[in-house]
Amino acid sequence: MEEYDIIIIGAGPAGLTAGIYAGRQGTKTLILDKAVAGGAGLEVPLMENYPGFELIAGMSLIAKTKKQAEKNVVIKEMEGVESVEKINNGFEVKTSKNSYFGKSIIIASGTKHKLLEVPGEEKYKGYGVSYCATCDGLFYKDKNVLMIGGGNSAVQEAIFLKNVGCNVTLVHRRDELKAEDYLQRKLKEKKIPVIWNSFVKEIKGNKMVKSVVLSDKDGNTQEIEVHGIFIAIGDLPLNQIAKELGVELDDNDYIITDKTQKTNVKNVYAAGDVTGGVKQWIVSCGEGAVAATYAYHDLENIKKE
Repeated sequence: MEEYDIIIIGAGPAGLTAGIYAGRQGTKTLILDKAVAGGAGLEVPLMENYPGFELIAGMSLIAKTKKQAEKNVVIKEMEGVESVEKINNGFEVKTSKNSYFGKSIIIASGTKHKLLEVPGEEKYKGYGVSYCATCDGLFYKDKNVLMIGGGNSAVQEAIFLKNVGCNVTLVHRRDELKAEDYLQRKLKEKKIPVIWNSFVKEIKGNKMVKSVVLSDKDGNTQEIEVHGIFIAIGDLPLNQIAKELGVELDDNDYIITDKTQKTNVKNVYAAGDVTGGVKQWIVSCGEGAVAATYAYHDLENIKKE
C-alpha cells in the first residue's frame, strides 16, 4: 500500500490549491479525483472577479493551477475514492484502482448538480437536457434553449449561451434573481428575456427534447418549443466519505469545519464547496490553502510528540 502524508479527495480549485501548498511544504501528497481535474470549475464560462485576471475561463484557470500542482504532488485522475477507513495512525483510502495510506485527509469533493426531478429530465439527459453550458452550448448555436435558475451560475451560463449564438431565455421561479448585480446588468445588456415566477413541470421530446411545459405560481401552464434546456438550480454536497468517517454535517449536509478547516474527526480537513458557505472560486482556493497548511503543522506536531 502506497503511503502519503496527506491525501486530498477532489481535484477542483480547493483540492489543487491544497496540493500546491501541501507539496511546497515538503509533504508527500496525493490528489485523487473520480474524473478529470477541475470539477465544477471546468463549467465556469468566464470570470471577471478572480484576482490577477480581468477575464479568464474556468478551463484555462484550471489548466494553469493543475500544471502548478503537478510540480509538487501526485495527481491521479479517473480514480474515484470508494471508501476511507480509520486505521492505526492514519487512514486507508480505497479507490476504484488501488489502496493508499494517508496520515491526514483533506476532503475537497465538491458538489453535484441539483436535479429538477420532473418527468422527462432523466429520459432526455444528453439528448437536450444539460447541466453544463460550457460543455454543450456550442451544439445549440442558432437554436432555442431555456436556462433554468436565478443564481450566479444560471445567469453566467445564460450569458455564455447568448455569446455563442444561442437564442436563450432564462426561467426563474421567483420575481427577482439571486445573482450578483453585475451579472444582472450584463443579462439586461445582452437583452436576454426572462420568464418570471415559473418553473418546469415537464420536459417533452421524441428522441431529443422538443418542448418544455412551464407552470406559473397561479397554476397556469404554457408549452414552449425548444431544442435544449440547461439547468442550474443549485448543488448538493458530495459528502459520502465524510459520513463514513463520522464527520459532522450541518442542516444542509455540508461539512462543518473550524477556521483552520478542521472537522470534528482528528486529521480530517475539508475545503471548498463541500463545506457550503460562499461558493466562489477564490474562497475554495483559500480554504484549500488553509487546510493544507494546518494539516502540515499538525503532522509536524505529531513528530515532536
